This record gives sequence, C-alpha cells and structure tokens, in this order.
Amino acid sequence: MRVALIGQQAFGKATLDAFLARGDTVAAVFCAPEQGRPDPLRLAAEQAGVATHQLPKLTGPDALEAIRAAGADIGVMAFVTQFVSQEFCAVPRFGTIQFHPSLLPLHRGASSLSWSIILGRTETGFSIFRPTDGLDEGPVLLTRAVPIEPEDTLGTLYFGKIFPLGVAGLVEMAELVVAGKAGAVAQYEPRAQYEGIVGEAESRINWASHLDITYNLIRGCDPNPGAWTTLDGRRLFLFDCHKRAARTFAEVKGRRIGQVVAVGGEGLMVHAQGGFITARRLRFEGGKKSPAQEAGLMADAILGG
Repeated sequence: MRVALIGQQAFGKATLDAFLARGDTVAAVFCAPEQGRPDPLRLAAEQAGVATHQLPKLTGPDALEAIRAAGADIGVMAFVTQFVSQEFCAVPRFGTIQFHPSLLPLHRGASSLSWSIILGRTETGFSIFRPTDGLDEGPVLLTRAVPIEPEDTLGTLYFGKIFPLGVAGLVEMAELVVAGKAGAVAQYEPRAQYEGIVGEAESRINWASHLDITYNLIRGCDPNPGAWTTLDGRRLFLFDCHKRAARTFAEVKGRRIGQVVAVGGEGLMVHAQGGFITARRLRFEGGKKSPAQEAGLMADAILGG
C-alpha cells in the first residue's frame, strides 16, 4: 500500500511508524510549518527518507503538485490543523481518510475531547471519516468508543486511550479502503454538535459553579490549556485535581466560595460550591508547574473567578 500522510506531532509520527512497520510505502508526508520546537513527524519522515513537505497551506497548486507526484493509493490525515481541499483529497487513487477524536457527529471541532470531559460525558472515542469541505462533517467509516473514567483528564484520555487506538484504526481502515471493503455512512445531522476551541475564556474557573462542573472543567483542560483562576491579580493554573463533596453544612460554615482551605501534603484545597477541589500541581502564568505544597500560598486566600 502506498500512503500519503498528512499530519503532525506525536500522533502523526506514530502513524508514520505504524505504516512503515507493516512494510507499506509512505510516499510523501505533509506537515504544518513549525512554530517553535521541531515537529517529530517531520524529523521521523526525513530520517526514513520520505519526501517531506511543509507548505504554508494545502490548497494551492504546489500542494496539488506534491500529492500528485506521490502516486499514493490513499491519503491519511492524522492530526491535521491545516485546511485541506477536496481537490487535494481526491488525488490518491482511493481518496483520503481522516481521524477525529470524538464519536461523530458529536463534538466536531478542535477541542472535542476537552468538551467531552467538561460536559461530564462518561464515554467518547474516535471516528475515521471521509473529509469534506465542512469541518468534521464527512461520512464515517469507523467509530470506536472508550470510557471516560471519573479521574480521567484530557491527557490520560488522549494519550492513554484515544492515541493508540486511533493509530491502529487509521492503519486498519486504510487497508480496508484500498481493498474495497469499507463502507461510509453519512453522519446523522440532527445529533450533530460543533464547539469552538477551549481557550482563555472557556477555561476560566468560576468557583460559584457546582463542584462537579468545576472539577470537569479542570480535568478537561489538563494539561492544555489549563483551567485557571486568579490570586492577587496573578493567573493561577490548576492541574492533577480531585474533588470531595461536602456532606454537611458544618463542613463549609464560615467559608467563602473560592477560599483556600489548606495547603499541605495533599495539595491546595479550595472551597467550591458543594465541596472541595484539591489541586496537586499549580502553575502561575509565565512560570513552571510545581507541586502545590511548594507554591508558597497561604490558607484563607480567596481565589478569583
């Protein structure tokens, strides 16, 4: 099987490695221009001697020329952040398939796993579909579900569950598509749901929200972008949290919402609506993550939000 791989970062590299390990030919790799650290996919592709393209966009004539030159049987989109045109997708002999980390049509968009956790879902998964000009709207070839455990964060859910299954699913579906054994099913539009990227506004903690809402927000933003609050005008990000419900009025009597109850071996404990959130790791804006007990915070401080 001759593959054109479009992707980036660790997921793209793992997908490249999986195809090469099978003995498939990866004829070309397309990855986004780097902004900062070197892209692991680019490095691995160059080391393997694969023709590698870092184009500012994949909608121009240079991208079409490169994908045509690859002579690929199938295009595989693994963690793609650039817009890819239908003309580009149609060049490989059997078209192109794409990975998305949600059970489509739920959670279309770039922050799909974050929203799954933030909304308190107990299940998510991934989909492999035929890309169209609509964002994550094409017909679906495969879905696989995984549970969201109460302690899962964005990091554990993605790297521990979705990542390895998604790589294997892309390889499986590429083989089936080229063999003519894959059927695509249109997404059920009445159930479709699109959300935007979880950014600064979405990740801000409101301590007056219920304990469960706050806990899910923190988990859904851990490790990226990080759910945040303020202390003395400084932005403070919370990670590696757990929650405990308040069972009696006596537990919260005299305490204010957002109040730091304790800082110790367990971490930073904050009074939230309906209970307590304990963060084991913290990061002030511009700083590095550190254990909560090393952050130098005083009990009885009031966190903003």
